Amino acid sequence: MVRLLPEQALLSVLWTKEKGTVLRSSAGEALKECRNERHAGCRSAGRSERRVQVNSPKKDFSKSDLSLFISYILPHRRLFAIDMGLSVLIAAVDLAFPFLTRQAMKRLLPENLYLAFFATMLAILAAYLLRAYFQYQVTVIGHGMGTKVEADMRGDVFAHMQELSFSFFDKNRTGVLLGRVTNDLFEIVELAHHATENILTCAVTLAGSVVILLTINWKLTLVLVVLLPACLIFSARQRTNMQNANKEVKKKTGEINAAIESGISGIRTSKAFANERTEEDKFAVANENFKTSKVGYYKAMGLFNAGIEATIGIMQVSVIAFGGLQMMSGELDIVDLMTFTLYVSTFTMPVRKLANFMGIYTQGTAGFSRFLELMRTEPEIKDAPDAVELDHVEGRIRYDHVNFHYDDGTEVLSDINVEIRPGETFALVGSSGGGKTTMCHLLPRFYDVTGGAVMIDGVDVRKISQESLRKHIGIIQQDVFMFAGTVMENIRYGRPDATDLEVAEAAKAAEIHDEIMKMPDGYHTFIGERGVVLSGGQKQRISIARVFLKNPPILILDEATSALDSVTEQKIQDSLDRLSEGKTCMVIAHRLSTIRNADCIAVVDHQHITEMGSREELLAKNGEYAELERAQALAGREEV
Repeated sequence: MVRLLPEQALLSVLWTKEKGTVLRSSAGEALKECRNERHAGCRSAGRSERRVQVNSPKKDFSKSDLSLFISYILPHRRLFAIDMGLSVLIAAVDLAFPFLTRQAMKRLLPENLYLAFFATMLAILAAYLLRAYFQYQVTVIGHGMGTKVEADMRGDVFAHMQELSFSFFDKNRTGVLLGRVTNDLFEIVELAHHATENILTCAVTLAGSVVILLTINWKLTLVLVVLLPACLIFSARQRTNMQNANKEVKKKTGEINAAIESGISGIRTSKAFANERTEEDKFAVANENFKTSKVGYYKAMGLFNAGIEATIGIMQVSVIAFGGLQMMSGELDIVDLMTFTLYVSTFTMPVRKLANFMGIYTQGTAGFSRFLELMRTEPEIKDAPDAVELDHVEGRIRYDHVNFHYDDGTEVLSDINVEIRPGETFALVGSSGGGKTTMCHLLPRFYDVTGGAVMIDGVDVRKISQESLRKHIGIIQQDVFMFAGTVMENIRYGRPDATDLEVAEAAKAAEIHDEIMKMPDGYHTFIGERGVVLSGGQKQRISIARVFLKNPPILILDEATSALDSVTEQKIQDSLDRLSEGKTCMVIAHRLSTIRNADCIAVVDHQHITEMGSREELLAKNGEYAELERAQALAGREEV
């Protein structure tokens, strides 16, 4: 990564344009401070990371499994064609060896053509060396193609998961979903590579062997032809058993992933409560279930392999037995019997290959089946066919007789009627579980109302595209999530195209800039998984900086200052006041001192708004809000 010196960064920033105008002087001042401190945190005026854009057409997952699998192969058809061509050449070499051996034994040696005999042997040796090279290329090219197919599928499933609604993630554990994106697709590499290759080479080898054997001795060939269907029928039946067993293995693997993810993510909590043994017991249960499912799979595989080997053994014994009878009657000579035996080996080789492939097939198809199951899961929240794009948002919000309940029927909100004028601050207070956060989540359509409508500027949010809707709403949540990366990357998440300078300006506005500059690598300090190296207050202010950077016309503040001490809270509150100027704000507050200047306050309790008005009006009513203020004053948590 190339970094500019502070002086170069300053010159670069001075010429950076934002909507046709030079950046505000406050941004220049932020960079000037960085320059004076000579810190690595603000050395680049532009983006430092390289972004990869992936544009692939969306597939119709209502099609059959086979057509969808082929659709992932087609983009890599050149590699596929090379792989198949080389596989056919490998099969041709396998077929040529017994044929050339027979010709050498029956013609060259009896006629004392020794030079021709050894020339033939050298040619066969050269063919096998060439076959080894072909096999190397098939392995490299085939697995390379399989990896590309796996990557395409993984990209599609990750993109699809980004589109799924909150309700989907409410019902599915993170570790299980992780398994869907990783483990379930690992065998796709082998399936994509080996499926067509094995079927093609085995078909060519089997068909070629039968044709050549028929020219040698059609009666002996019938013995193999009669036994082959029995082998195929047995394989087909066992394939179903193996596939079902493998699906169970993958399900249990997902449960193990979930247990591991939960145990690692909550390691600090388990240690704090000295519950390491409890976590070990929970994992042991998942591990035992996985072990049981794996044993079932291996039993099915063992039965399959034993049956195949028994069939192959029967074929070989039958050929020797019937061949011996024909030799006794003078219908077959020793050379033809030897050639026939060689072709039996060639004939049974694809049968063994198919047997080995069956394990790959069952694992790959089970993974592909679970992949398709996820891809065919439709998001509950969808854009309307005639969805509009928000433009020039005033910020007028209206909740019109809104009801909301979860799928299990649990009522959360009932008959909510609220109108928030542009630029107003609307605060929600009340006991936990009353529906405050859910009410805010309905605005950006994290969930859809089950009755009534939520509107922005008179337009039902269900008629607005989700991307456009959420671009105009900034959210600072009570539960702050930090991505594993640098401070710079986490703040820039608010607007991915922002320059380093703009990120620094947002950090100053959120009162976190000075602390960032004291970190080991400034803005390029790695903050660990979920921001483990940051304090709760630092994480909260970084999330606030994200919204400063986004600068949307509508704000949702879900107890945005809950993790801050009183001194820092006051600083942040001043910053939030500046941020909210001219914007429509919905604020969920626990500390009532933070909403004293709100234009309207609503008390939400038991699915309803029980009181609503300005602070003065609510205090005059001496109702629930007044009781909340007195309770906080009595506890000494707030100054009233």
